[in-house]
Amino acid sequence: MTNRLSRTTQPDLPVYPERMIQFGEGNFMRAFVDWQLQQMNNKGLFNGSAVLVQPIEQGLGELMAAQDNLYTVLLNGIMQQQQVNSREIMTSVSRVINPYAEYEAYLALAENDELEFITSNTTEAGIAYHPGDQLNDAPPKSFPAKLTALLHRRFELGKKGFVIIPCELIDRNGEKLQEIVQKYAEEWNLGEPFSKWLKEENTFCCSLVDRIVPGYPRDKAAELEAELGYLDNLMVTAEPFLFWVIEGPSSLTERLPLAEAGLNVVVTDDMTPYRERKVHLLNGPHTAMVPLAMMAGLETVEDVMNDATFFRFVKEMMENELIPMLDLPAEELQSYSEAVLERFRNPFIRHELQSISLNSISKFKTRLLPVLLRYQEERGKLPELITLAFAALLLSYRGDKVKRQDGAEVLAVFDEAWSKPEQFVPVILKDASLWGQDLSLVPGLTDALSAHLRQLEGSDTRAALQQLVH
Repeated sequence: MTNRLSRTTQPDLPVYPERMIQFGEGNFMRAFVDWQLQQMNNKGLFNGSAVLVQPIEQGLGELMAAQDNLYTVLLNGIMQQQQVNSREIMTSVSRVINPYAEYEAYLALAENDELEFITSNTTEAGIAYHPGDQLNDAPPKSFPAKLTALLHRRFELGKKGFVIIPCELIDRNGEKLQEIVQKYAEEWNLGEPFSKWLKEENTFCCSLVDRIVPGYPRDKAAELEAELGYLDNLMVTAEPFLFWVIEGPSSLTERLPLAEAGLNVVVTDDMTPYRERKVHLLNGPHTAMVPLAMMAGLETVEDVMNDATFFRFVKEMMENELIPMLDLPAEELQSYSEAVLERFRNPFIRHELQSISLNSISKFKTRLLPVLLRYQEERGKLPELITLAFAALLLSYRGDKVKRQDGAEVLAVFDEAWSKPEQFVPVILKDASLWGQDLSLVPGLTDALSAHLRQLEGSDTRAALQQLVH
């Protein structure tokens, strides 16, 4: 029987002091932020680890503890025309705290002077205000409320603030997180001195992350166990490519020497061009392909790229609907889109559509809806391929064709709307809680989506695509 990965089976691995609090213990953060901490530690530049906080009650804390918070990152793909196939045990995570079971241990993090950074990835829906949260809740429900409680405890102890770098894929994530924290501070009557400390002693940075992380390699787990010589229930696969843009003070390059460690990290005073390029040209096609491809029986991004019809759908959407709506040099956008298609084709990574489908409604709102609206406004018509993808997304949230993965509140809205199918499209488009506005006012959108829904009900998605792609 193969032994489980642990510090007993790997006794010579280093231990580092805690220097970062990280909200989110999922695959992405462990293969992105924690992997980067590891690379800095390997070069003697950071000497620190992250203590992870579960944003929700059900998480990976117990699994992590069973492996002494060790896990393996597997990098597979092509990087600078060279094949990469690496395996590395991560020692950059100290422990995982579940605030739902260990709230005092969570608040006690405020006592540690060596902790100076906070990162997060609580999904696109995580940076949100929850009106019921109170300071004396143990814990509050939302991530921003939990953070406010921790920051207030830190303030009460008279200690320095943090550099806070959220990694959620929403626009201006650092600013939005700061706004909500400030709102809780005012709502909870925490006082002007605390509000001043929040603004002056903490640095909230906006950031943009880019690395495809498919996660646990279920299809190769037994093979990898034999190769590695240990059982690792938390190993995570990722592509070699990595890019992190942090909008913050230049001093951050010294405090967090990521670039010095050779990592593809940019600290800038304006991340907007980087964000628009990545969110719309990499994340956008992901979100567009998922419902259509899943309803056609495809399982992975590679399956999509190897299917002639679906490949044309992705390529034509990028060239004809996404690139023309972005305010960057066309040559740069074309080069980036070609690199994205190459990454999508990575034969060494099984990037499952099901995993990408998590919280697809908020993803569509961020990644594709702005392009759809701008296209309609500038050209006086709807982008055909994005509109079809939108219809497929709405149909997928009926729940009978593919598995839905979203918050209970979102699913309840769709269940109510689908209970009256003849009124579904206008009802769902009017719901500003989903889209941030009344989409029934967009010229032609209600009729176009209704027509596409009838089409998708009457034929498979490949047939619907073949009518639009060339």
